[in-house]
Amino acid sequence: MVLNLLFITTVIKSTFGVVTTGLWLIPLLLAAITYYRYDAVDPESRPLDQLNLWPEYDFIVVGSGSAGAVVANRLSEVRKWKVLLIEAGPDENEISDVPSLAAYLQLSKLDWAYKTEPSTKACLGMQNNRCNWPRGRVLGGSSVLNYMLYVRGNRHDYDHWAALGNPGWDYENVLHYFKKSEDNRNPYLSNSPYHGRGGLLTVQESPWHTPLVAAFVEAGTQLGYDNRDINGAKQAGFMIAQGTIRRGSRCSTAKAFLRPIRQRPNFHLSMNSHVTRVIIEPGTMRAQAVEFVKHGKVYRISARREVILSAGAINTPQLMMLSGLGPSKHLEKHGIRVLQDLPVGENMQDHVGMGGLTFLVDKPVAIVQDRFNPTAVTFQYVLRERGPMTTLGGVEGLAFVHTPYSNRSIDWPDIQFHMAPASINSDNGARVKKVMGLKESVYQEVYHPIANKDSWTIMPLLLRPRSRGTVRLRSANPFHYPLINANYFDDPLDAKTLVEGAKIALRVAEAEVFKQFGSRLWRKPLPNCKQHKFLSDAYLECQVRTISMTIYHPCGTAKMGPSWDPEAVVDPRLRVYGVRGLRVIDASIMPTISSGNTNAPVIMIAEKGADLIKEDWLHNPEYKVKRQDSPGYSDSDGDSISAASSNIYSKIKLYPY
Repeated sequence: MVLNLLFITTVIKSTFGVVTTGLWLIPLLLAAITYYRYDAVDPESRPLDQLNLWPEYDFIVVGSGSAGAVVANRLSEVRKWKVLLIEAGPDENEISDVPSLAAYLQLSKLDWAYKTEPSTKACLGMQNNRCNWPRGRVLGGSSVLNYMLYVRGNRHDYDHWAALGNPGWDYENVLHYFKKSEDNRNPYLSNSPYHGRGGLLTVQESPWHTPLVAAFVEAGTQLGYDNRDINGAKQAGFMIAQGTIRRGSRCSTAKAFLRPIRQRPNFHLSMNSHVTRVIIEPGTMRAQAVEFVKHGKVYRISARREVILSAGAINTPQLMMLSGLGPSKHLEKHGIRVLQDLPVGENMQDHVGMGGLTFLVDKPVAIVQDRFNPTAVTFQYVLRERGPMTTLGGVEGLAFVHTPYSNRSIDWPDIQFHMAPASINSDNGARVKKVMGLKESVYQEVYHPIANKDSWTIMPLLLRPRSRGTVRLRSANPFHYPLINANYFDDPLDAKTLVEGAKIALRVAEAEVFKQFGSRLWRKPLPNCKQHKFLSDAYLECQVRTISMTIYHPCGTAKMGPSWDPEAVVDPRLRVYGVRGLRVIDASIMPTISSGNTNAPVIMIAEKGADLIKEDWLHNPEYKVKRQDSPGYSDSDGDSISAASSNIYSKIKLYPY
């Protein structure tokens, strides 16, 4: 198994001296026994790839990521509904289980490995001025590649969505769906009215921390910010990060929502299946089927009720445009018949951050790859579910702060901090610079001189960018990657806000509490920023534009909005305008990006979206009548559906968890 191979690679360095004695077999044997025992008692065995697909399903869900896995689970709760989930990639592997190895999954076969188009305003320190944009091509999607951070965003984000003409999306309404999926296992939060217990998604702190994160939280208090639950009543403040982990391992949406339903007879999963288009009947403008390629064979599966696109903010708009839904001039350029002229691929937003701030420390308290004994660290993880391998991709602390550009009279910070007890130099250039796509010349001049030195970093990121990017087709070939124009810093105020965030980060690092570690800023300037005075506003803006880092949160490319909004692609019930039987349920629908990491908000969107579907098909008589008019439709399976019932589940046969 992959875990055994991983174990071999980590222990070989420390056990090489005893290979000739045969003693090296002992740790490998223990690792294998541990793995197989764990697998035997794991109540969540892996879901199966269905080889014999039915020609028709009630619902077809495209994409198994942070949204699609949730939607498939919730729809298949209704026993009479046949649900097909289609995923372009394979299942997770054992390496993806290990939280600290998140960076090793990026640029792998589990990653679409997208890149932005070259820019003159951002990503200047990256190869060819292009930023890497990791996106999950695996069961569980980007919840398998991300850093597992559980951040809901700010209540004002959702109240703003509602104010834009989207009833039901205000904070009081969406809080229920955040809590519905959550199983918070930290006692100091689990009894809070803002958190849930017993949900399918496990949320907790990493069981292992460096002393630097405690100093980070204390530094925040010294600057006047509270140590608080950033997912609770207020957001501004500092906190030890919580993440989606379970028993020390990653809790992806595939583990949380798909493995428990693997034996439902009305649920099928098709992996390694690349969807090429949604087939829409031009006369009725109804989504009739999905076409995909699996192992070289083309499949066309019909949807009796709906097709749900949950392929993410890049793949969903690409698939819509390939299917004839999008900007008419753009589709005509690629020879695609226009079925509905919609602003698909517009309104793209992402959280861009400034990387590269590096603080050296004199004490051995940071994560330095060459320091850890690989055998001891691996045993600690495999046998005890603890140790450095349980860190959330290396991120330990989170904070939300106000710059002068935000309104401090309301709790709506405009900058988030990610604090990590390591930096670009910490792995001697082995992985981090590759994942970032950093130019070799930048790494060699600035970070190689401190390779493997104890260090830590704060990455400030812009919470509510004013700039908007686009996703466009490269061609009409569904296997060609789309064109991604991040358009970072198109609005100059975005860069200026991030500069103010960097200045606050520097003040945090200068707090009294960090002096015990001998913490100080590494003052080597970036080669293309030397013309500016070090740490001046001009220099910091140069660094913002040089080491511009995506936080992997693209969204907004199929905007939710009322019918009078010219930028809207879906209505507040997530139905695509002008097309029957087609919804979008993923990050694409966000009118504006949430203030923080987007994985938890996307899960919330999926929970609410699944309920909207249930309400429409089980409570709204119009849906029943419309589908009865469709050829071959039958809703007679013995279940009584009452349009007058206030409880849409009262007369429906549901599967238990």
